[in-house]
Amino acid sequence: MEEQARFWRHPAVPDVDLLKARYVTHRFARHAHAEYAIGLILDGVEEFAYGGTVHRAGAGEIVLVNPEVAHTGHAGVPGGWAYRMLYPSLESMTEIAADLGRAGATPYFPEQVVRDPALAALLERAHRAAERGDGLAASTLTRTLFGRLLARHGAPGPLTDPLAGRGAVPAGAGRRAVREAIEVLGASLADPPTLDRLAETVRASPFPLLRAFKAETGLPPHAYLTSLRVRRARRLLKSGRPPAEVAAEVGFTDQAHLSRHFKRIVGVPPAAYQRAAGTYKT
Repeated sequence: MEEQARFWRHPAVPDVDLLKARYVTHRFARHAHAEYAIGLILDGVEEFAYGGTVHRAGAGEIVLVNPEVAHTGHAGVPGGWAYRMLYPSLESMTEIAADLGRAGATPYFPEQVVRDPALAALLERAHRAAERGDGLAASTLTRTLFGRLLARHGAPGPLTDPLAGRGAVPAGAGRRAVREAIEVLGASLADPPTLDRLAETVRASPFPLLRAFKAETGLPPHAYLTSLRVRRARRLLKSGRPPAEVAAEVGFTDQAHLSRHFKRIVGVPPAAYQRAAGTYKT
């Protein structure tokens, strides 16, 4: 069965990326992203590691992935899986939560796979509306979907904690060091420090920092750096920058290196991503 994927953003649904795909052999690398990932499995089974557990989501089930939580994704059956995904920003979901009377709290989904036929049908309708270009229907149905998901399956989390929901929490200086290490990595994508240098910069020892970093983010620093590079690459590609130039700016060795990691995390190659954003240049 042939793999196919389309990634795009509808102007009527701001701060929400969309993906429609069928994957058979493709495997998403372990990564974390800044957005929520909310999707409906249309066919087959997806398996994904999340928070120390391997989840299985089958046809008709909804997948709910919180921001900044490391996870993977691969086929759970030989025929792979097909799904429709939405990636709303943290800001847009927080705004909707405030509209529901949950101001001052970050929305959080405690269950990663839920079976809710009514919401599954609504998700598919919202996604299809965005696919066919119906702005009013897409914006109305998408906002209704997110509101109902939060009301039925969401829980409040602390808005002030940027590491909330990322897994086991090291205490005191460990958490502080992880926060600072993430900031250092984000500021040095093209020329990252060694682990020893990173630990020295955040006033920690290398091994305790490595242990705390992995416990908190689900990833070791070098893998988290790859996620950060891909995030920056998405923004630059969307602005119309050439992939080769983007690769150099975010720290990949060349365009092929960018393409390999970009597809393993986003699900489509950079050129397809730019075509969806309307910034692809031949």
